[in-house]
Amino acid sequence: QVQLVESGGGTVEAGGSLTLSCAASGSILDIGNMGWYRQPPGKQRELVASFPSGGGPNYADDVKGRFTISRDSAKKTTYLEMNSLKPEDTAVYYCNADLKMRKGRAYVPYWGQGTQVTVSS
Repeated sequence: QVQLVESGGGTVEAGGSLTLSCAASGSILDIGNMGWYRQPPGKQRELVASFPSGGGPNYADDVKGRFTISRDSAKKTTYLEMNSLKPEDTAVYYCNADLKMRKGRAYVPYWGQGTQVTVSS
């Protein structure tokens, strides 16, 4: 089956670092846009970073300069490197990707299962 599997979440002290991974698996012909969202406790989901196919990365203002999104085409994986973490970064982080399974068919959005990131004071 086609799916996105996330890993790398955990608990760190403020100022620490974590790197999240999101690997696409299954019969995938091509991957379009890939990105990361997060949902803090009791709040709405928000875009953290995106990396369009054939374009450059984009970041939310409050993570710019601290987070880095990257893509590895051979591994069909996107990464989110998070540095200088703050307590307000605490959230469930979700991977998103537009996947094309067959020639001549449209891209379909998929979501990872979510991974918890907790930053303590």
